[in-house]
Amino acid sequence: MTTVLIVDDQPLQRYGFRILLESVAETEVVGEAAHGAEAVRRAAELRPDVVLMDVRMPGMDGIEATRRIAESGGRSRVLVLTTFDLDEYVHAALRAGASGFLLKDARPEELLAGIRAVALGDAVIAPALTRRLLDEFAQLLPRPAGDPDEDARLNSLTDREREILVAIGQGWTNGEIAARFVLSESTVKTHVGRVLAKIGARDRVQAVIFAYDRGLARPNSGGQ
Repeated sequence: MTTVLIVDDQPLQRYGFRILLESVAETEVVGEAAHGAEAVRRAAELRPDVVLMDVRMPGMDGIEATRRIAESGGRSRVLVLTTFDLDEYVHAALRAGASGFLLKDARPEELLAGIRAVALGDAVIAPALTRRLLDEFAQLLPRPAGDPDEDARLNSLTDREREILVAIGQGWTNGEIAARFVLSESTVKTHVGRVLAKIGARDRVQAVIFAYDRGLARPNSGGQ
């Protein structure tokens, strides 16, 4: 059973999500919130597996709420729902600690699959799609200043692990990485796990953000 907190300032939108999630046995809606501050409070109280987070809300928006939930160190993972043609905040939301995002026009089965993926600790969106979205908004968002802690984490990687991180940042799948470096997929999974642990990334999405911020990935640099 995956527990979910629904966060959206539109009551009808929340109702629609609740009806969908309660139509399947494996998800349980444990609460709702109408804005970011309420989402932070309810996430701390209810400790849901997944917080389904809107971005544009009055008062505290979904980005700040995501940051506070992620920084709390709790069990909850955030899945951001956004409207692509409006939302230049995607990159900022991922950097704030979201485990991924889906578009609000996603099919019901995509939303359910996304919630399951986030609950299991995976990224919701495919690595290649993550790269394309980062490229789309690269020029719209300021790049953060150098962080000595991040530099130390980067320096802790072996040469092979650094290569793996670059590949993740370029949007390659485990299969593509295995083929490129002539490794088994199980070996690649082991390397990926070590990379995530060393850089302090919750999942591959956060690893892409890290690689992007440290200059290891650039717009249109992906692909084999």
